[in-house]
Amino acid sequence: MKDFDPAKSFGSDVAAHYDDYKRGDEESAASFLAEITKGSKALEFAIGTGRIALPLAAKGVQVDGIELSSHMVEKLHAKLEGTNINVVLGDMCSATTNQQYSLVYLVYNTIFNLLTSDDQIRCFENAARHLTKDGYFVVETALPHAWISPDKPDYVHAEHVGKEIVGLDVARYDPVTQLLEESHIEFTAQGITMSPIVCRLITPGEMDLMARIAGMRLINRFANWQRSTFDINSKAHISIYGF
Repeated sequence: MKDFDPAKSFGSDVAAHYDDYKRGDEESAASFLAEITKGSKALEFAIGTGRIALPLAAKGVQVDGIELSSHMVEKLHAKLEGTNINVVLGDMCSATTNQQYSLVYLVYNTIFNLLTSDDQIRCFENAARHLTKDGYFVVETALPHAWISPDKPDYVHAEHVGKEIVGLDVARYDPVTQLLEESHIEFTAQGITMSPIVCRLITPGEMDLMARIAGMRLINRFANWQRSTFDINSKAHISIYGF
């Protein structure tokens, strides 16, 4: 996507409204992750405004974060419960807290925000550097086929049709680069707004290979935070990696 800069895609406007759209899985995700940490401490890559970190910290887990967007961190630290969460500003492929954790986690398709295979591998390697020998790296993503149909790599979806607002999701997918270029477009009486994003979609098998390169292996995989079996009908996965 011409002129799209992923480093600037989570600016002040996005941060201001990010908490308006909760997924509803925050408590189940926090419970899953708290069980893995076993009372130790955790590191969240792309911690954002604390959608998962805050309920996890409320369960007694010390949570640190790495985040590229200063605007998202400002929103996190503006919350009373967020003031005790330490965040390093930087790229999750390379930034470090100079500590090790029993859990590093990356949720909500955020691995897809890294737009090359090299960067995605570097993210796995950075996770491995932050793990204790018995620690785990947990990644949550959708499956590519849940977003893209092989026979329809380009699409326009009507997300909302109302009296005053019409919203469209417009996207195209390049199977060579594995890049999904997408924009959420809103039409109102005041004008048109566009919210572009680019993602690099990868399969569970690709992630497993990235983990191997980083010196880790797949420990377990579930379809959701409730630990449902991952099978042919799954549209997402929670993958747990360790040494």
